[in-house]
Amino acid sequence: MKRSRKVLSWIVGALLVLLVVVVIVIATFDWNRLKPYLNEKVSQALGRPFAINGDLSVAWQREPAEGGLAALMPWPEFTARDIQIANPSWANKPQFAHLDGLRFRLSPLGLLAHRISITSLQLLQPSIDLERNKQGQATWDFSLPQGNAPSAWALDLGAIGFDRGQIALDDAASRVKLQLSVEPLQQAIPYDQIVAQESADARTQAGKTAGAAAGKAVANAGNNDTDSESHAASKTSYQFAWKANGTYQGVPANGSGRIGAVLALQQNGQPFPVQARLHIGDSHIVLVGTLTDPTHLAALDLKLWFTGSSMAKLYPIIGVTLPDTPPYATEGRLKAELHRNGSHFSYQHFRGRVGGSDLAGDLDYTTGGARPKLSGTVKSQLLQFADLAPLIGADSNTEKQQRGDATSQPVDKALPVEPFRTDRWQAMDADVQFSTARIVHGPSLPIESLSTHLIMTDGLLQLDPLNFGLAGGTISSHIHLDGSKSPMQGALKLSARHLKLKQLFPEFAPMQTSFGEINGDADLGVRGNSVAALLAHANGELKLLMNDGAISKTLLETAGLNVGNIVIGKLFGDKTVKINCAASDLVATDGLFDARLFVFDTEDATINVSGTANMTSEQLNLDVTPHTKGFRIFSLRSPLYVKGTLKNPDVGVQKGPLLIRGAGAVALGVVAAPAAALLALVAPSHDNANANTCSTILEQMRAPAKAMPAGNAHR
Repeated sequence: MKRSRKVLSWIVGALLVLLVVVVIVIATFDWNRLKPYLNEKVSQALGRPFAINGDLSVAWQREPAEGGLAALMPWPEFTARDIQIANPSWANKPQFAHLDGLRFRLSPLGLLAHRISITSLQLLQPSIDLERNKQGQATWDFSLPQGNAPSAWALDLGAIGFDRGQIALDDAASRVKLQLSVEPLQQAIPYDQIVAQESADARTQAGKTAGAAAGKAVANAGNNDTDSESHAASKTSYQFAWKANGTYQGVPANGSGRIGAVLALQQNGQPFPVQARLHIGDSHIVLVGTLTDPTHLAALDLKLWFTGSSMAKLYPIIGVTLPDTPPYATEGRLKAELHRNGSHFSYQHFRGRVGGSDLAGDLDYTTGGARPKLSGTVKSQLLQFADLAPLIGADSNTEKQQRGDATSQPVDKALPVEPFRTDRWQAMDADVQFSTARIVHGPSLPIESLSTHLIMTDGLLQLDPLNFGLAGGTISSHIHLDGSKSPMQGALKLSARHLKLKQLFPEFAPMQTSFGEINGDADLGVRGNSVAALLAHANGELKLLMNDGAISKTLLETAGLNVGNIVIGKLFGDKTVKINCAASDLVATDGLFDARLFVFDTEDATINVSGTANMTSEQLNLDVTPHTKGFRIFSLRSPLYVKGTLKNPDVGVQKGPLLIRGAGAVALGVVAAPAAALLALVAPSHDNANANTCSTILEQMRAPAKAMPAGNAHR
């Protein structure tokens, strides 16, 4: 028994001595001897030179956050000084990163299970140079070794901490050059304080960019935000500030913001606070929120504000194809899941102003397919019609310059020449529903509503349908524009029904007792990259019918109809003229619009218009021939000519006797076919007990031609 006890005591003593020796050896071991081995292995793993040039040391202490045996054992804390990681040979800078130090604590028990458990990794004064060339090679892409068999070791990294540092980015592929610095704050700033400050500043910025109404809309959006910040986010604080300066897509760019101190990689319940103010050209982007689960970036939750002179300028910044607009400001909640093979962004419950119009809705943006896709719903309570002008380049040259477009509208051209950005149409797909409750065109012409379904697929833009509620009636249209072809090709189909004249011109007193309506159809095939080019290569036809109305020079002048007000002034002077029926049937052949039938019947005379309008040159070549009814006194019996351009028309009286021209024009039988086609527009307009005067007139035109006395032809 004594011998057994003696043997046991010797064994225990030997183990204790061995343990003491091991502890002494570990405690006194010069860890710098391992640097050549570590440098070689890490260099092989990264595919480029890695070196620990400074001291490598280990300190031992217990981990208070652990329990059980793990809490009793001391954990090694490694500190490596002066670390360098080289760039690949093609890079301009020789060094990818330099750290004054790297510190991490390792669980010794985890090593027994082939698990490298690091509770936190601390980066000491990092300096990083990020570079990508035009071929797409990036210094942050490491050539890691590929093995067929999975590694027996697993890495658990709990969190990353850092202090002041410098980051340089030179991205030739995206034309981005930035210098970013990170500095610790003098004291931590609570998360809620930054959220309140950014909300107030965003309202001020919105007011400066897009007007006081925009500031109010942004403020209301924040007040109505029901998706409140989580309790965990409110407990976080900002401890570092960052600043960035440089260029983005050749445009001056700068930014600033704040971040937290420790980025938790394993504990999803610990959000990492982020905040940024970015100024790229005249576009301003502000965000404040949190990032959780950073290993998957699966919980990015931000309040996001956009302001600028045109939404189209956001395309090179965020990659989303947006239209040209007046100055705008929006606020909403951005939630994102970012993955290597596809990401999803959701801009929720956003509200804002674009020019004088309000916008609100929800949009989703997904990547990972053949092309990114934008989808969602956008609504407006009040849309200023003028705010739609930039969509087709119809705003003024001053407004174009403000939103950054270099295409000036020629002073002698009426049709917009600004080209559509069809290259951007092919950059993404879209499926967006848009509607507005009310549209205002100037002070006197309310358009009741607008709704459209915008679909864009591989460069093919479809507004199908695009519907307006106008003057008690409807305008239904279908627009297809194929931007994948050069020049762009498209088709336009439009149907106008039951447009009430007294509602169409609410401030024109003579029309308020009218039961008249306007009905019309258009079916055009077009080709070109601007509104002017599309009409310059238009093929198809337009039909329009108006019954029981009134007209005057002043009315047409107010409506902006240059040619019309001059012609009416020549024919009737300034007086108001009652229109029994106005009918037009135009055919377009490669931009040349020919009047197969263009007639309006008044109490005093019937006016025929013949000739062409060339949309390529915007040149007019029309004859206006009045035919007096009976022996009524009429101020002008000779035909008029309309020449010049759409922008600068030239209207005058034809010289010399035109008996032959007059007699031929009155032979109404030659327009029998167009008249018959226009009769189809009478039926839908006849929704009251009053007879439609156009029915009688068009039926007369369908009758066999009857030669009229020459005297009546030009009376």
